[in-house]
Amino acid sequence: MSLPHSDLRVSALINWLSNSLSLDIQQLEIASSDASFRRYFRVKCPSGCHIVMDAPPDKENTEPFLRIAALFKAANLRVPDIYFTNIEQGFIALEDFGSSSLLDCLAAKNVDQLYQQALQSLLQLQTSIDINKCALPTYDTLLLERELGVFHDWFLENLLGLVLPVGIKNDLHDILIQSALAQPQVCVHRDYHSRNLMLINSCELGIIDFQDAVIGPISYDAASLLRDCYIRWPTEQVDNWIYQYYLQLIQTQLLAVDFGQFKRWFDLMGLQRHLKAIGIFSRLHLRDGKSAYLDDIPRTLSYISEVCANYAELSEFNRYLQQQIAPIYRSAL
Repeated sequence: MSLPHSDLRVSALINWLSNSLSLDIQQLEIASSDASFRRYFRVKCPSGCHIVMDAPPDKENTEPFLRIAALFKAANLRVPDIYFTNIEQGFIALEDFGSSSLLDCLAAKNVDQLYQQALQSLLQLQTSIDINKCALPTYDTLLLERELGVFHDWFLENLLGLVLPVGIKNDLHDILIQSALAQPQVCVHRDYHSRNLMLINSCELGIIDFQDAVIGPISYDAASLLRDCYIRWPTEQVDNWIYQYYLQLIQTQLLAVDFGQFKRWFDLMGLQRHLKAIGIFSRLHLRDGKSAYLDDIPRTLSYISEVCANYAELSEFNRYLQQQIAPIYRSAL
C-alpha cells in the first residue's frame, strides 16, 4: 500500500528511524490499523524487519502498552520485543510477528489444535499474573456501564434511531454487571480474539493489542476467543471447548463452581462484550469511516439473539430485540 506524501506522521516516523536510529530503510509499508487511532508500519532494513507503532500522543497513550508488554513478558507470554521507543512522538519499534493472524490460519482441520494452544496461553496469563501486584485498572461497574453505553449511543441511537426503554435497559445492565462482578477476578487481555493472536513461523502463538488489559471476570477472554466477532464455529464444538477450558480452570483452582454456573457467567459475559462490539462497529462506521466492520454486525447479533433466547431474565430485552431492533436493522442494510 502506498503512503501519502502529505502524511506528517509518516514523515516524522521516517525521520526518527533514519536520523535518530540510523536505520537504512529499504521499504516502509502499512502493516495494519486497528479500531483506535493507532497504525502499524512494517519497516524493512538490511538487518531485518520491524513493526513500528504510530500512536499520536494527542489521541493515544503508549505508556500502558509498554508497561503491560513488560508484565506479560515476565509471565512468559509471547509478546513482541520492544526495540526502540519515542514516547514524545508516539512511536515504538517492535518485533515483527509476521502477517499471519490466527483468523487467517483457522480451518476445520486445525481449529481444535490452534484453539487449544490459544486457551493454554490464556491460562498462562490468568495463572501467572498476580492481580494484587500488577497495578492494572479494575473492570468495575463504571467501566462496564460505559462499555454498554457504546451499544446504546452508537448502534441503537445513532445507527438505528432507537432508544431502549429505561426499564428494559436498567434490568439488562443489572443482570450483566452483577454477573461480571460475581466472577473470580484475573488478569484480562480484553481483546483476546483471532485478529490479536499471531501465528509465528506456523507454530508459535504471539499476543498483540494488549494495552487495554484490566483485572476482571475470569470468563471474559475465553468468551472473546470462543465466540469471536470475526469467525464462528458450530455451537456443539464451541460448547465442548468451553467445557474443556472449564475443567482446566477447576484443575488450576482458579474456579470452584459447577459448570452450569460457569456457563451462565460465560454466556452473559459474552453478551456484554457483543453489545459493546456492535456499538464499536457502528462508531467505526459513522465516526471514523471504517465501514468494513459493519460486515461483522450480523454474526455478533446472532450471538446476542441466541444468548437472550436461553435466559428467562433476558426475555424483555429479547422481545425488544426481535420486535424492534432486528426489523429496523434489516431494513437499514
